[in-house]
Amino acid sequence: MHRTIRAAVCSVAVAGLALGLSSCSEAVDQVDKAVDETYEVTYEVTGKNVDSIEFHGGGGKATAPKIESVSKPKLPWTKTVKLRGIMPAAVMPVATDPEGAQVACKITYKGKAIEEQSAKGLVTAGGCTAESPVTG
Repeated sequence: MHRTIRAAVCSVAVAGLALGLSSCSEAVDQVDKAVDETYEVTYEVTGKNVDSIEFHGGGGKATAPKIESVSKPKLPWTKTVKLRGIMPAAVMPVATDPEGAQVACKITYKGKAIEEQSAKGLVTAGGCTAESPVTG
């Protein structure tokens, strides 16, 4: 009898843990739907020898934003996008010239820079990422 009760309690505990882990991403989705406010940011990339630029363009979900891409961009490059809810603003320039690449990125919200980064040489990751301003 005690084994049956113990097995039932363990089963309930495992089910609760699994439900709790899956509910975390569901909670983020619920918050993203509740915070339905939109905001505009402008991405700016400057420098030289930039091969491509990837950025959050507004599609997808907050936890899985759709990433848009531009190959061989003409610099300086700017793009204004409308994002929604808690989706972060992000722009990621990629340069593969190990000696001659120079990259700078900036994210502007309501005329004010909310994130800036720069690098020289081989730049394959990083960029600028900023929290959604609608989250406070």
